[in-house]
Amino acid sequence: MSQPTNQTIDDLRARLRRLNLYGLLAEVDTLAAEPWLERVLAIEEAERQHRSSKRRLKAARLGAFKSIGDLLTLGFVGQCANVILIGPNGLGKTMIAKNVLSQALLAGHTARFTLASDMLHDLAAQDSSAQLARRLRHYIKPDVLCIDEVGYLSYDTRYADLLFQVVTRRYQQRSTILTTNKPFGEWNQVFPNASCVVALVDRLVHQAEILDIEGQSYRLKEAQERAALRAAKKTPAAKKR
Repeated sequence: MSQPTNQTIDDLRARLRRLNLYGLLAEVDTLAAEPWLERVLAIEEAERQHRSSKRRLKAARLGAFKSIGDLLTLGFVGQCANVILIGPNGLGKTMIAKNVLSQALLAGHTARFTLASDMLHDLAAQDSSAQLARRLRHYIKPDVLCIDEVGYLSYDTRYADLLFQVVTRRYQQRSTILTTNKPFGEWNQVFPNASCVVALVDRLVHQAEILDIEGQSYRLKEAQERAALRAAKKTPAAKKR
């Protein structure tokens, strides 16, 4: 067995100090050649990093959420699966979707981002079946399509049918990311009187990754913090009068 160098022993001393393992530190010259020491340090470092991450997550008060790490690996694209982000306004659904689209582009996939209202108005404005077919390809062709903000406005049956066409033609062929502030049970309010809503939801959620995002709107939170800061700045001035 090779003897540890001075550099190796110095590195061990630094790691033992970071871990507050002073008993082992006092005997490091004797223990440095022991094969188990590196394994013990690796285990202790990994466990402390894990506990530190948990503490920081708890302190950050993120609320209930599902990690998007799996989404950023783009496994869903290879499976032609969908991603549905559901939650109230102001929780970052659009930001998450754009980050995933960015990763898809960097990985060489084609991608397109559109507001639901923009896409549906665009399709509804086509004057003929031939023009509509050409425009539909604009939304059907990309490997990943993000339809943002479904549920913020109500649409008539024509618009519901157009969304159904886009989703159906992409179904099990390409991946769709959709953000909505409405649970699927309330989509009849988004598309009142549309007979395709059940079939539309069925195709969207089949083999989909569904993320329910909970918490307080970060935009509302920031507005409240700014208001509190302004109030705090005014208080000393009021006391001087």
